[in-house]
Amino acid sequence: MPIPIASDLAGLPLKQALKAALEAEGLVFDDLGTHGPESVDYPDFAHAVCDRVAGSDGFGILVCGTGIGMAIAANRHPGIRAAVLHNATEARLTRAHNNANIACLGARTTGIEVALDAIRVFLTAPFEGGRHVGRVQKLNPALAKQGAAGAKTTP
Repeated sequence: MPIPIASDLAGLPLKQALKAALEAEGLVFDDLGTHGPESVDYPDFAHAVCDRVAGSDGFGILVCGTGIGMAIAANRHPGIRAAVLHNATEARLTRAHNNANIACLGARTTGIEVALDAIRVFLTAPFEGGRHVGRVQKLNPALAKQGAAGAKTTP
């Protein structure tokens, strides 16, 4: 499945650089925008990526100025666990402990090499399961009551 990726205007240069480098490594992306210099509303792009990721075993990538706005918008979706990443350690830990499925990056706060390292780790690090399963289920109480929190034991 192609990895859905999107950004707002502030995140566009970093998104383009990430895509180019990772496509050269064989990854396939579904770029949901933005594609041009017009001002846009970041929640529209966060929602588009989340619609592709929710209910799947896939991952998504969102880029804005800080990553924070995208993460806030993404975490409004049931089954989405978005995390702002500043480095590979955070990427590994948010996958291992939180089963995060959306990586959010800040173009104003994270350089391309650090962002690439973080994304590579994010896309390959496993969820540890075990003691973390119940915690992840508690992130969405409505889904936890239904027994469908989306906390899988595999990435």
